[in-house]
Amino acid sequence: MLVRLETIVVEKPWGRTDIPRAFGDFGGRRIGEIWFANPAGDEAPLMVKFLFTSERLSIQVHPDDDAAHATGYPRGKEECWLILAADPGAELGVGLNVETTREALRDAALDGSIVDLIDWRPSKVGDFVYNPAGTIHAIGPGLTVVEVQQNVDCTYRLYDYGRPRELHLDAGLKVAHPGPVHDPRDTVVGPHANRMLVSGPHFFLAHLAAPIDRALLQQAAGELTFVPLSAGCRAAGEGVELGEAVLLSDPATIEIDEGARALIAWSASG
Repeated sequence: MLVRLETIVVEKPWGRTDIPRAFGDFGGRRIGEIWFANPAGDEAPLMVKFLFTSERLSIQVHPDDDAAHATGYPRGKEECWLILAADPGAELGVGLNVETTREALRDAALDGSIVDLIDWRPSKVGDFVYNPAGTIHAIGPGLTVVEVQQNVDCTYRLYDYGRPRELHLDAGLKVAHPGPVHDPRDTVVGPHANRMLVSGPHFFLAHLAAPIDRALLQQAAGELTFVPLSAGCRAAGEGVELGEAVLLSDPATIEIDEGARALIAWSASG
């Protein structure tokens, strides 16, 4: 059985007008996000997004499960990024470049110097970054990123480059790790690799390419989210295009042509 997820296209001031045609024709609109609505709504444990950036996004942080539950959210948010395209000089901000205090971090967020505290990492196609809850992070311009995350609308903005949006310094600083972050899952993913990228604790994520490693697929369980990263992907006998995502229950029905690639994600709770 295959369920096609509703595609939500979101315009953002930091988005791009040059989205690859494979994603669709957006008539020159400034598209920042393409994400997929699970029929389960807020009950769905995972969300997948494509992000397209022409400016730096806000500097932000997410709570873990315990902190989120304490404020009424169903879960915290851990997330990961796989870079699909990168302009020269593109960067991701992941953690800080020094250990500091929350008091100093507040002052830096208020005067803008927090930008200089961010660990801005040169980024290229294939880079994979996992952001544990509490990681202060930001996405720079010139990137196309696929993001897999715990499904919750809970983002604490610490700095937003003067954009007229609310900041959440008290809540954000309470959950933030005020120092460097280097997660052991960070890696570089080749386009032809079959690799498990995340093995819990909140979700599982695998990168698939032809010929598919069927032993890897056998680890998949429960409701599966299948996300092509190129043309040439099928599931349950149907073609699934770049810019689409579907729900599956049987990973054995996935087919990928030579040179094609995709992601498959599922919740740790099955």
